[in-house]
Parts: sequence; C-alpha cells; structure tokens
Amino acid sequence: MGTWTRACATEDVELEEQIRFDHDGRTFLVIRSPEDEFFCVDGICTHEHVHLADGLVMDGIIECPKHSAQFDYKTGEAMRAPACINLRTWPVKVEGGDVFIEI
Repeated sequence: MGTWTRACATEDVELEEQIRFDHDGRTFLVIRSPEDEFFCVDGICTHEHVHLADGLVMDGIIECPKHSAQFDYKTGEAMRAPACINLRTWPVKVEGGDVFIEI
C-alpha cells in the first residue's frame, strides 16, 4: 500500500484538462473529467518517453503530443498506435479541495 500524496488543488485543473505532477523522480498526470472526477496516470507516454501534459484531453482520452498515441485516462489502456503498452493508473481521492494520489 502506498502513501497518499498531495498532487494539486482541485481548482488547479479545469474540466477536461490535465496537470503534470512530479514526485520522487516520477512524472504523473492528474486529469479532471467532464463529470468532475479526477484520475491519475503515468505522465510519460509508453511509446517514446514524451510528457503527456502537453497532450490533448477529450472524450475520456489523453493524446500524446508527439505521435498522437491515445490512452483511456480512466483505465490507462493504450487505444491507438503507436502506443501498445498501457499507462499505469494511480488511486485518487479528493479531500478539502485538494487532489491526492496514492503512490
């Protein structure tokens, strides 16, 4: 079991947007869905080590800015080539206006 770590404030992330969170040598991506739910995935594309924070979020998908690989941000599933390896997902909770991820 991991440790709950504050990633950001809820107000830091607009609906259907993302924010990069770096912790202990790793990069994470916190995403806020149109339904106002928060999700967290690894912040680096599994295809070519590109930061996903510069990518497009739309309709439950995060798209890599380099080669347009797509991932389902709720499950981490690789949805479109060239990515064929899923992103790791991380548990998220919201408390008192802050977003925590379990690392």
